[in-house]
Amino acid sequence: MNDSEDPNDEVQYHLAVGPEDVADAVLLPGNPERVDKITALWDSYEERAEHREFRTATGTYEDTPISVTSTGIGSPSAAIAVEELARVGADTFVRVGSCGAIQPGMDVGDLVITDGAVRQEGTSAEYVREDYPAVADREVVSALVAAAERLGYDYHVGLTMSADSFYTGQGRAGFEGFRAAGSESLIEDLREANVKNVEMEAAALLTLATVYGLRAGAVCSVYANRITGEFRTEGESRAAETASLAVHLLARMDEVKREADADCWHPGLSLD
Repeated sequence: MNDSEDPNDEVQYHLAVGPEDVADAVLLPGNPERVDKITALWDSYEERAEHREFRTATGTYEDTPISVTSTGIGSPSAAIAVEELARVGADTFVRVGSCGAIQPGMDVGDLVITDGAVRQEGTSAEYVREDYPAVADREVVSALVAAAERLGYDYHVGLTMSADSFYTGQGRAGFEGFRAAGSESLIEDLREANVKNVEMEAAALLTLATVYGLRAGAVCSVYANRITGEFRTEGESRAAETASLAVHLLARMDEVKREADADCWHPGLSLD
C-alpha cells in the first residue's frame, strides 16, 4: 500500500472527505442520485466530495448539522463508507434506501424501520464471527419511529434480511431462469421467521457500527411487495424526510441526556 492509499490519512482514499467535510450524523443512501433528493429537503447544503459511487454533501436540517454519503449497491462499498466516515469523525449513521416487503399488510410506499438484520451478506463476516447479531441502535430506532409518527407516514418496525445479490440471493431467478440452491423457498422461510423486508446493506452497517461503538439504523421505502408482485418506485422522499428528521431528534435527545446527566435515552426523558 502506498501513502496515497493510507486509510489513516486525513483525506480518505475512497470518499475524498476530511474531518471538516462531514457532520457527526450521516445519511447513507445507496444511489448517488438520491443525494440531490435528500439535500432538497434540508435548510441548506454544500456538496463536499464525489469519487466513484461516493457522493458527500453536508448542510443543516431544522438547524441541525447533517451529512449524506451515497454508498453504491451492496455491503462491501457501504462498509468502506462507514470505515472512512468514522475515521473523519462521524458517529451516527442512518441508511436511507429501498427494499422489498415480504409480510402481508405492507404496502408499496410504506417505510420499514430496521431494528435488527439477518446477515446473509458476506461483508460483516470479515469483521466478526457469524453468530454476532446485527442490531440497530435503540436511540436511532426510537428517533426514526418518532419522526415517522410526526410526519404521518405508515411504517413497520422489525427484522431485515440483507443479501449480497439482487437476483438469486433474494429468491429471484438468475440468467435464463437459473435457481440457486434454496432460493425458491428463501422468501417463504424468511416470512415464516417474521422478517419484514429484504435489501442489501443494513446488516453490514449495523454490525460494523456495533463493533466500533457507533450508532446506526436504517429506514427503507417499500418499492416491491414480494407477495403481490407489485412494484413502484414510491416513498423515496418519505424515507429521506424521516431520516433527516430523525437526525434532528437525535441531536435533541443528546442535549436532553446531557442536561439530565443520563447515559442513555429512555422514556422518562422528554423532548418537550
